[in-house]
Amino acid sequence: MHLGQVPLALLVLMFKSSLETCTVRPHINAVEGEPFFLKYCSFSSKPETKSTTTKWYKRNEPHAPAELSSSRSPRIAVRDHVLEFWPAELGDSGAYFLQMGNLTHEWSLNVIRRSKHSCFAEKQVISKTVEVEKALQVHCEHSYYQNLVNRTALYKNCEPIGNSKNPSLKKNAEFADQGYYTCVFFLHHDGRLFNVTSTYNITIVRERSDVTPALLGPKLNHVEVELGKNVQLNCSAWLNEKDHIYWNFRKDNGEDPNVQEGEEIKVKTSEGKWRASRILRIENINENNLNFLYNCTVSSEKGPDTKSFILLKKEDLVDIPGHVFTRGMIIAVLTSGIVVCLVTVGVIYRIDLALFYRQFMGRDETLTDGKTYDAFVSYLKECRPENGEEHAFAVETLPGVLERRFGYKLCIFERDVVPGGAVVDEIHSLIEQSRRLIIVLSESYVSNEVRYELESGLHEALVERKIKIILIEFTPVSDFTFLPQSLKLLKSHRVLKWKADKSVSHNSRFWKNLLYLMPAKMVKPCRDGSEATPVLAGSRSSES
Repeated sequence: MHLGQVPLALLVLMFKSSLETCTVRPHINAVEGEPFFLKYCSFSSKPETKSTTTKWYKRNEPHAPAELSSSRSPRIAVRDHVLEFWPAELGDSGAYFLQMGNLTHEWSLNVIRRSKHSCFAEKQVISKTVEVEKALQVHCEHSYYQNLVNRTALYKNCEPIGNSKNPSLKKNAEFADQGYYTCVFFLHHDGRLFNVTSTYNITIVRERSDVTPALLGPKLNHVEVELGKNVQLNCSAWLNEKDHIYWNFRKDNGEDPNVQEGEEIKVKTSEGKWRASRILRIENINENNLNFLYNCTVSSEKGPDTKSFILLKKEDLVDIPGHVFTRGMIIAVLTSGIVVCLVTVGVIYRIDLALFYRQFMGRDETLTDGKTYDAFVSYLKECRPENGEEHAFAVETLPGVLERRFGYKLCIFERDVVPGGAVVDEIHSLIEQSRRLIIVLSESYVSNEVRYELESGLHEALVERKIKIILIEFTPVSDFTFLPQSLKLLKSHRVLKWKADKSVSHNSRFWKNLLYLMPAKMVKPCRDGSEATPVLAGSRSSES
């Protein structure tokens, strides 16, 4: 450090030391039964003469202010720029002011009733947030009464902790350290023992990185006002805990008397971020308030961010020409119509668009899940004459289209399971190895042979959430009460209806909907170039 910087550094330290004991805030709280003080510090560059008379007063409406002195009350001590209470009582609440020559400084004091069930007062708690594994420090030192302190004690949630000789806390923060820490200072005055408390509400949070402070909204705002009216300009910003926002509205010829800056309000969100706001009130707007920049700035270590407000008189705003307004309305209507058409087309052809997107992006959901089959097909196993088409659809049509044309791998029980094994264990294992469960529904579907397949698949879908179910209504089903009630709870529940005359073609809506519900997979080329129409058992017999 250069020698020329030493006086400046000493001045900064003196200013900081005096600021810690000075009563700067105009509205302050004191606790009933504890010593309290009001101290005035002048930071003006003008020298003050020692001969200036200093007097303290308490304002008692509607009576005239009463002068305070040590001789009038044994609890009150007047020491030049300091007013001490030994101790403060509920009746001490009120307005106090110091008169020093032509200078007057006023405070509003509110004495809080002492809690009978706690060692501290809630309104006097200082909140601190510490990140886990960062340094947590609680030092019990009082900037004003330290010379009078006889003993100090540290409490956590009103339980004593720490060493009585050195009551302090210094460690790496853990979540268990969260709580209320109260420093109690025991001091003697005029033969009596008093105690003063300082309480910190320490919250331990997960490690978070600082955000770059940013004001919300556009950088330049034009506000339409009327002369003689009032307006409030709101400035909000995302910032860090130690950052601040303030208004700059001073002109070269002084301040606007009708402009008042509100207090900064900070709120911590559930995500651990801080949002602050500050209002600028302009009352009885006049010509001097127009066309002037009212700047709001957020200050932080990462640099400032500023937004501006300009007040404009209503009649000064230029009306939009008629032809411009008409042209704008036409463009707005046409744009709205185009948007509605696009949305309608998107809703109608959303399946086609989704399948096109899969093919265009080359999505494949089957590469890394470790499963063997794309779908397990559950169907009526009994091949009776009345349900022959249903059986042929499950074992021939579905694999004929999904496997040969679109490259999926299905698990069909009577085709892929070797006879002679434990059927129940085989079914459960195959369903676990499948990405989808395809159920071919009919009035005669639910039987003993498929009951375990359905229950196992529902368990995987509802409990394990490892599989999605696709329902295919092969023949019209008038009553779905034969299905388990839990099947209706599936979010992925959807019924695809097979219509033999309309669903045969590979480009039909049925196959597109089925492909949409199947896992995304790269389509493999057909074994032959021509499109083979799916053939059911009934149609083959009629042809023969």
